[in-house]
Amino acid sequence: MKKVIAFIAVMFTVLLAACSDDSPTLNERFATYVEHWNNQEFETMYGMLSSESAEAYPIDAFADRYNTIYQDIDVSELNVTYKELNEEELDDAMEEGTATLPFSVEMETMAGPINFDYEATLIMESSGEEEEENWFVEWDSGFIFPEMKDGGEISLETETPTRGEILDRNQIPLAMNDVVYEVGIVPEELGENPEQAKESIAELLHITVDGIDSILDADWVEPDLFVPITEVPQTEEDLLQELWEIAGVAGREITGRVYPSGEAAGHLVGNIRQVTADDLEEQDSGEYDANDMIGARGLELLYEDRLKGEKGIKIVVSNEEAEDVVLAEQPVEDGENISLTIDVNVQEVIYESFDGDAGTSAAIEPKSGETLALVSSPSFDPNDLLYDNSQDLWDELQDDEQSPLTNRFRATYAPGSVIKPVTAAIGLGSGSLDPNEGIEIDGLTWSNGEGWGDYEVRRVSESDDPVDLNDALVRSDNIYFAMQGIKMGSETLTNGFEQFGFAEDFPYEYPIETSTIAAEGTIDDEVLLANTSYGQGEIEMSALHLATTYTPLLNEGNMIKPTLLTSEDTGQIWQEDLISPEDADLINDALRDVVTDGTAQDAQEADFPISGKTGTAELKLTTDDEDGEINSWFVGYPTEEQDILIAMMMEQTQDKESGYNVKVATDVLMELE
Repeated sequence: MKKVIAFIAVMFTVLLAACSDDSPTLNERFATYVEHWNNQEFETMYGMLSSESAEAYPIDAFADRYNTIYQDIDVSELNVTYKELNEEELDDAMEEGTATLPFSVEMETMAGPINFDYEATLIMESSGEEEEENWFVEWDSGFIFPEMKDGGEISLETETPTRGEILDRNQIPLAMNDVVYEVGIVPEELGENPEQAKESIAELLHITVDGIDSILDADWVEPDLFVPITEVPQTEEDLLQELWEIAGVAGREITGRVYPSGEAAGHLVGNIRQVTADDLEEQDSGEYDANDMIGARGLELLYEDRLKGEKGIKIVVSNEEAEDVVLAEQPVEDGENISLTIDVNVQEVIYESFDGDAGTSAAIEPKSGETLALVSSPSFDPNDLLYDNSQDLWDELQDDEQSPLTNRFRATYAPGSVIKPVTAAIGLGSGSLDPNEGIEIDGLTWSNGEGWGDYEVRRVSESDDPVDLNDALVRSDNIYFAMQGIKMGSETLTNGFEQFGFAEDFPYEYPIETSTIAAEGTIDDEVLLANTSYGQGEIEMSALHLATTYTPLLNEGNMIKPTLLTSEDTGQIWQEDLISPEDADLINDALRDVVTDGTAQDAQEADFPISGKTGTAELKLTTDDEDGEINSWFVGYPTEEQDILIAMMMEQTQDKESGYNVKVATDVLMELE
């Protein structure tokens, strides 16, 4: 009996030591393990594994594996929870030296949420030099995911979405997914002189032989395998034919991005390009990979989030002895098609009318506000930027004096005399301008006194009679409008221009630069005031804004908000009651007279009546500069149909014949009507 009592006393002492204040309880021990897990402190967790588990799983098979898997599947919001043992269960655990604790794991991943339940077995072991006893976790791969317990491997399966297309108002593609050729090499078929063959291939594809060799030297390449080199659109028939004639060159059809309108819509549509390392750093993890394409400019960039779609992602556990198990799945979501109000026919006709000259144009439907064309000339072919591998192409585009990479339709320019109808509307609305009042103006130049120094306003032609509003618009009399600008004053003119949308963000889907009245925002100089009134000075506006400012003349005084997407409501009023219907009719009549009797008589070549206004913006450093550059404007529309309004600007037209841009715009309207 004494021996039994002594044995019980010894065991009590051992258990008491194990449960003393210096040793954590089983619940506390596992709570610590779970805390480290939730914090993803895997190396610390490893120190809490049983000796058998530590021997079976070296630290690189534990901590490194956890880190790699969690990073690869982009684990976030990790939450591991467990159910504590009650006192009876704890007593049993102490007696047996082992215990099982059920736990649950929740996490978010790139493929969606993953949840699972599992059980942890803890055993009592001695550790450290002093052989202190504590609870340790018997770990296996099922702790990562239960499906991996028997040796399963985790992998990601992705499905690339189809990029959305960019379509015009008639669903004609401006950017589409079409057949292109993936051109490659079968190394063993390069013939007797492989180096010569590679040189021929490199020359045709605008790449280097070293570049080809680096691709062919990849570890996976085998002599009889097709090795992709680049992609070529099927429209490059001559290039493809030359490539097919070289020994060892092969190709296969794949889907690629194609821009059917080429240069005509280059700046509007833009292009895509290969994702770069910088892109991968800037974007959310998993959103792109190194093989993806991304919008580089134009609408491809502006609507990247809508066009690109969402990748389909599966997190899969594979095991040779069992079927694959999908832990989480995000279905593929193809990109959205973007439908524009643009009419590809109008876009191409206007672009071709520039015939390589520099300039810009915007065409709108003046009643609805729908944009029919946004043109910048010269331009670039997005197909070349996407598929031409040559640095020479970039050098050529960047060195071109006409700046084909500059998007002119989103930029602002001095409008010249095409702004005069707006100035007239402001004067009529303020009551400072009487349309029937004739002003006596002598000579071709005028100055408003000594405060002007040597500066004089110059007009193109003299008038035999006093100049009224109609005559001033027909002959484009700068002096008349300078006088009217001074008469109405800086505040009235500035406020009037602001009502027409100057000095505020242009309400448009595509980012168009803000039109400005003066560099400092205000006009505090009388000479600047005079010049601003007829479109010189520091005033600048875009072609699209200019076209929009003419819409009150055709909409009972209301300025229509321009739209670009077919999904937008049309006929929205941006600014209302800018001019009375009676005054609008008066200016409309004058704009018809500009064509019949004034500065736009070349527009009479059309077989239907056209109304419009010409403008010349002189880009001179001084008033004495006779060699300064000249930008020519014309705003025109069919007088009766009023179904299209075109604002067109041509740069550096000082060497062109008089009325050249009017003739060009007239030809465009004739072809489109």
